This record gives sequence, C-alpha cells and structure tokens, in this order.
Amino acid sequence: MNRWTADYFRNSALLVLAAAIVAGCAPQIAVISEKPPARFQATSGTDQDIVKAIERAQGLQRTQPLIALEAYANAARDSLHELERSSTNTEARRCYNFAVAGIFSVVRQAKLDPWTKPVQIGTNNKLTLTGKRDLAKPEQNPALYDLIPTDELRYHGAYVKNDVKKDGIGAPLVAVRRLTAEQATALFAPPAIYYGVTGVAEFEGSLCVLSIRDPLAAETVRVEGHNYPLAANFTASLAMTLAKEKPQKLGLIRLLRPEEYAATARVARLEPYNPNKSVVLVIHGLMDTPASWVPLINDLRNDKAIRRNYQFWFYSYPSGYPYPYSALILRRELDAIEKRYPLTKKMVLVGHSMGGCISRTLITDTGNKLWLEAFGKPPEQTKLPAESKNLLKEALILRHRPEIGRVIFMSTPHRGSELASKWIGRIGSRLVKAPTKLISMSQVQVARESVVPDPATLKLKGFPNSVDTLAPNNRFVLAINKVPITPGIPYYSIIGDRGRGDTPKSSDGVVAYWSSHLDGARSEFIAPCNHSSPLNPQAIAEVHRILKQTSPPTKPPNALRPDRFMR
Repeated sequence: MNRWTADYFRNSALLVLAAAIVAGCAPQIAVISEKPPARFQATSGTDQDIVKAIERAQGLQRTQPLIALEAYANAARDSLHELERSSTNTEARRCYNFAVAGIFSVVRQAKLDPWTKPVQIGTNNKLTLTGKRDLAKPEQNPALYDLIPTDELRYHGAYVKNDVKKDGIGAPLVAVRRLTAEQATALFAPPAIYYGVTGVAEFEGSLCVLSIRDPLAAETVRVEGHNYPLAANFTASLAMTLAKEKPQKLGLIRLLRPEEYAATARVARLEPYNPNKSVVLVIHGLMDTPASWVPLINDLRNDKAIRRNYQFWFYSYPSGYPYPYSALILRRELDAIEKRYPLTKKMVLVGHSMGGCISRTLITDTGNKLWLEAFGKPPEQTKLPAESKNLLKEALILRHRPEIGRVIFMSTPHRGSELASKWIGRIGSRLVKAPTKLISMSQVQVARESVVPDPATLKLKGFPNSVDTLAPNNRFVLAINKVPITPGIPYYSIIGDRGRGDTPKSSDGVVAYWSSHLDGARSEFIAPCNHSSPLNPQAIAEVHRILKQTSPPTKPPNALRPDRFMR
C-alpha cells in the first residue's frame, strides 16, 4: 500500500469515527457580527426633549463624541426623572436604556477610559463622565474589559437559537477580556472571558457616574435611591464565546493528540465566583468540548431560581486521555480551585458520556479494590518504579469528593460502549497518540506485576487511551462497576432512546440502555434523542427539574409517565 492510499484509508476511518460518535453536530453553532447602533424610534408617548437629545447624540456620535456623550447623558438623566414620577413608565425606561447603551458605545468607539480618569464632556465642560467600581472585586474592574452593547451585536446559530433576555433598567453589555496563560490559571478562567453584564448611569450633580452590574448576581438594581428590575442579556456572551473562540474545533484534535493540548485541561468559571451559590460543574465527553453545554446553560439561565442558586463552571480536557487519568487531573484541579474559591455549598456534577464516567470516579470509594483487581497484591508489595506507582495509585485508589452533593449522568456508558470494541473503535484507538507520560509506564513494566497471566492478552501496543477505556471488556470498566457508588450522594440518569420507545432494549446510537442504567438512581429519564442529550430540549428540561429540587425525593417522580422508564 503506497503512502497516499494509507493516508486515504486513515483519514476515511477518522471521518467515519467522527460521524459515529458526534452524529448530528450542527455546522454553525454560533455566528456573531457587530452592527451599527439602531436609529432611535420615537413613539407618541416619548418626551420630545429626550427624543431630541438622543437624535442629536446619534448624529454626532462619530464626529464629536464628547458632545454626543453630553446629549446621551442628558437624555438618560431626563429619563430617570420620568421614572421617578412613575417607575412603571416603560417608554422612559426604554429611553434610559437606549441612552446608556449610547454612552457605552461612544466610550468604546472613542477609546475613553472614565474608569481610570474622569472625562470632561460637552461644549462647556459642565458635565463629567466618571466610573465607579467595586474595589473589593478587582477582577470585575470595568477598566479591564472591552464593553460592547448587545444592541450592536447580531448573532444566530444552532446553539443560541433561544435569545434569553430579561426586561429591566440598564444597557446589556458583553464584557470581553483576554488573559495570559498565567492569569487564566490563577483565576480559573478560560483564556478569553465573555461575561454578560449590564451598564448603568447615575447622576451626582455635574457627574455622570457609570457602573456595570452582574445580572447573575442580582435581579434588581438601585439607581438614585429607587429600585428597578435589572435588564439582562444572557445569550450574547455565550454566542460571542462560541463564535470568536470556536472551542468546538478542539474536540477532534484533543482526542487524537492529547499530550499536545495538555495545557487546555482546566476547571474554569463561566461567571464571577459567588460563595452564596452552588457550583454546577459540567463535564463533556469523548471528542467534545464545553461548547456542547451552551444550549443547556442558556436555557437554565432563563430561570430566576436557577440564577439565584447556581453558578456554572466547566471541566475541559483532552479527551484522548484514558478517562481515569482525566479524572485524576480533575481531582487535582478541584484541590487547587478550593484554595482560591472555597465552596460553602455542595457542588452538582453534570457529566455527559465519558464525562459521566469521570463523574462516577468522584463519588466512589474503592480502597484497594481496583488495585487488587489489576495486580492481585497491595501497592506496597507491587514492584513498580516510584513515579509509575504513585500515578497508578492516584488513578486507581479513589476516595469520593466530599464537596459533591449530587450527580446527573447524561448518556453515560457506565459499562462501556460496544462501539469502542468494534472495528471502528479499534481504528479510532490506533489513531490516538498516547501521551509520553503514560507511555513511560510501559506495558512490560505494568504487565509484569499484573494478574493477567499473559501480557499479550492486553492487546495494546502501549498504555490504553480513552477509546480503550470505554470498551465493555476493559479491565478498569469491569472493576469499577463492582464497586458501589458511595451512599448518601444522590444521582440521576438521563438516557436517550432515539425516540423509539423501546427501553429497556434501547440505545442512543452510541450507548445502550444496559450500559447507562444504574440501580439506585433517584430518577431515570428516557429522552427521545440520540447520544447528544445535552442538546435535547426534553433532556435539558429534566436537568432543570433536578436542579430545582430543594431536597431529592426518595422515589423517582412521575414513574408512570410514558416518557419515562423506571426500573
């Protein structure tokens, strides 16, 4: 076979594998572009002085920004006066929001920095634009961010079909900040931050004071002594994250070349840390990325109770690693993040596919059971190099994480997937390049001490990768399923049946019901979907239901509903 033919078959096999595992992925999950601010549309009920001020500001915005700022500020102040007379005056609120968005637009366009130094605006310097920031929260310093009014963004895509907004006062913005690798690590944040915030303008004599508020932290805002609902746009920041950073492109390459992308393994926050909220940590699966969670998170943020009680973090990792190793990295990340952001409430894990397998290891106490399954004798009697032994102990001797309160398994192959054992899985396994750190624990080294009589029965040229550890006959998969989940940690299952209604003989196309089902689950929901359950509206609604439970039921709810199958 010549080189061209070999490459052809290799690439063809790769495409087939990709299609089989992530069937149905949308080609354009999010597209975003900036557009000029819309022209203000006056109605019969709009105060004419406010209309004239806004129209004047829009006409001068690009040529005379300081005069435009004065006009926008005057419109915002007059609108606040109208709201003081009647807090339900929706037209006055619309004018205020438009004017405040205009202020932030001009500040950005003219590259002004009122957060660091007050800016004299207008023709006679009678008005000063300044910024207010919370010194107790240096990470939320507005000067660190590019603040983009969402009214100037046009976005669409399969993952942001629902535009989740909230009516109120203020100008919804996307706050953008790029971090160095060191900053991202220290802050447990992605390299590029996109927060949805809301801009507010208040007046103190001749001062126009700008501030930004977090709509995930508060539902209302106090402006000049009056309380109002706080406006918000929860989708624009997610759409911009997907469109600008394109995280989904990392899915395949991190499966095939995990070691080259080792630095991308991280727990990261999707919003500013709030000690009063429970963390929902989402964990993606094989050949996937945190992008797959956007439809679910976007939907959940539409619920006031979810916003009040939960904050969303994600675990991103190269999915070519064997999943016990990915779980080991996650435990180290959780240890590190606890030092900077100590949790005061129990965490909820939501794991999809292999992410559910990773989650399973975090709520299990194995003692030496997995080690003995592998080696037949305790670690102190097992002759391995110190580095290899320590890594294997960390991966095989598991203790449940006390900070985890609940786990939601979505399309999880607890007992493996037959796809990983078939020819397509074997081809996929050969395409994954094992990390040198794991290769250093050579088969000969480990096999010499293993209880497997003949090392050749491992049928591996090196250390097992993620595809290998999803096979039903994988030794780790067989062994961990002999160990019960730690009592007292509620867990829930969401399983796809492709809409066929054939449970318990069902499959989501990748994982069969017999592999996803767990005895002892507080509830088991059968969703009419394929393996991509985090994208399915019914599955998302089930996550929503589980999160809103203040105390888990002792029996699965609605057991007789036709869209559920309970055992």
